[in-house]
Order: sequence, then C-alpha cells, then structure tokens
Amino acid sequence: MQKRFVAFAGISGAIAVALGAMAAHLLRSKMEGGLITQNDLNAFETASRYQMYHSIVLLIIALMLDKLNSKFIYKAAYCFMAGIVLFSGSLYLLSTASLMGLASVRWLGPITPIGGLFFIAGWLLLAFSARKSKQ
Repeated sequence: MQKRFVAFAGISGAIAVALGAMAAHLLRSKMEGGLITQNDLNAFETASRYQMYHSIVLLIIALMLDKLNSKFIYKAAYCFMAGIVLFSGSLYLLSTASLMGLASVRWLGPITPIGGLFFIAGWLLLAFSARKSKQ
C-alpha cells in the first residue's frame, strides 16, 4: 500500500507542477484572446495548488503508515486521492472548457465540491488516525 501512495503522490505532484507552469505561461497568454478569463485562470491555479498540497500530504502519510492507526490513515489517503481527482480534475476541465471547445462539461460543476468534501474528510480522518494511533 505504501508504494501505491508514494507512486500516486509522485505522479500527482509532477502533474501539479506541469499544470501550474501551463497556467503561468500558456493559459495566461490565452486571456488576451478571450479564451480564458481571470476567473478561469484563478480556478486552474487553485486546482494545481490544492493538488500539490494533497500530493505532499499523501507522501507524508505513506511515510507514516506504521505509526498511525491503519483504520483511519488508509481511508484518509484514499480520500485525498479522490479529492485530487474530483476537485482538481473538475476544476482543470471546467476552467479550460472554452479553450478546448468542451462547452458540455458544465455538469462537472457539482463534482468540485464533492472533491472538496473528500479533502475535508481526509483531513479529519488524518486527525483521528493520530488520536487512535498505535503508539
């Protein structure tokens, strides 16, 4: 399980850096043409930032698996993974929909807060894992 979490964190972190750089350079240049708005750019940058935060936390969890209550820590890790996919993934798609010609992805709007709920649940489960730790 530890390897799975480290692998996910590594790949997710790399994607967050790549997409953050894309926002800073490529997407910012598309604002002049009206394909990306400032709100779209802000949302994209938020997605990248939250993805990176939670990738780092997932890596820390992987390194602490033997020190925390496994009942909660594994659930926390999976919540962070789901949050990354749902929260960040939906924001990436929603904020670049007009650029990519995907006007029909507006149904993803309700997915973003579900991803946020997974992040919140992950943090709470992380707290419980320490409270109920083996040590």
